[in-house]
Amino acid sequence: MRLCYQVATPDVRVDESVTAYQGPLEKSLRELSNLGYQGVEFMTLNPSELNWKEVKELLEKYQLKAVLVCTGEIFGQLKLSYTHKEEAIRKEAIKRTKEIMDFASYLGADINIGRIRGQYCKELTKEETEAYAVEAFKEISHYGEEKKVRIALETVTIMQTNFINTLEEGLDMVKRVDRKNFQLMLDVFHLNLEEKNLYEAIRTYSPHNIHVHLADNNRRYPGHCGLDFDKILGTFKECGYEGNFSTEIFQIPSQEEAAQGAIEHLMPILKKYYA
Repeated sequence: MRLCYQVATPDVRVDESVTAYQGPLEKSLRELSNLGYQGVEFMTLNPSELNWKEVKELLEKYQLKAVLVCTGEIFGQLKLSYTHKEEAIRKEAIKRTKEIMDFASYLGADINIGRIRGQYCKELTKEETEAYAVEAFKEISHYGEEKKVRIALETVTIMQTNFINTLEEGLDMVKRVDRKNFQLMLDVFHLNLEEKNLYEAIRTYSPHNIHVHLADNNRRYPGHCGLDFDKILGTFKECGYEGNFSTEIFQIPSQEEAAQGAIEHLMPILKKYYA
């Protein structure tokens, strides 16, 4: 188990909407390591622009483990998805995902699938959208098997997409894809909005969970608002979860203050349950 922080690589455009630490990569890794974080979740757009050897050396220098590579800004900044009405865009989304999987494999990390899955639209039927998604998921899962990369399907609130909002819908997709390396990830922020009972959702779907995102109910750092992280983390431990926890939060009031606020709130709780 590691407490990790999301870090944007230099190819991601600096933007207030990005839920990651931003800036020169060495500066980001050094500052997060100094705060006490044990790992990072990279957010990247185009890994071919990065020096992979240098990235790995920086991780080793600051004693951090890359646990996951996030695909979110492929949709957020490039508007690519697996279920777009245009075939060329669907293919480009898959191509970009495979490039990210190559990068993740090099670092010994997994990837997640969030908004890049796309959404239902008036130009396609519900059945067509789901068929494109299943086809894409199977293709990247097969690719991931060869690269020893797991894929974590993130359920996302209806306020961001209308496709795969609940864990029930997510598990249905996992079963349709039917690949061992294609499973769920539980994002506490989304679960709090979409599930009837946050804690029962964790208990029910933990057998299929391979990664966890933490954020308070206003998407700011844990401890900033109303979620009970002692009970949340205790429930994960109760269910036998021994994987990694990563923040995915708005960098408010600043990324330095958000990172410090998150670790000050979370680390004592994690030590309580994962000593």
